[in-house]
Amino acid sequence: MNWIQLTEEKQLQEIEQASHQQPVVIFKHSTRCSISATALGRLERNWNEGEMQSVKAYYLDLISFRTLSTRIAHTFDVEHQSPQILVIQKGECVYNASHWDIAYADVKKQLENSHN
Repeated sequence: MNWIQLTEEKQLQEIEQASHQQPVVIFKHSTRCSISATALGRLERNWNEGEMQSVKAYYLDLISFRTLSTRIAHTFDVEHQSPQILVIQKGECVYNASHWDIAYADVKKQLENSHN
């Protein structure tokens, strides 16, 4: 999986703008949490580059960039969770899941439904 590291607040504006052209996924990962490590591993094992070639995928280490995680919650009007995955389209969060609810199949389904 080809993650784009999310490390700067200016990237949030880039994400918002890009999401009008293609879906954007943000995965917020806590490097201190075993649930987060499991969710990340499951997502990466199941991620299919062929199915997701039009998706930009961002990875946030929320321990190192906690204030950025808070900014994401504010910008996209979601409650902060960890771990958490967000799907951004047309400048808005159209799907988010946290903890054990994070699943590639659900992200894929959301993206397929948004194209119909």
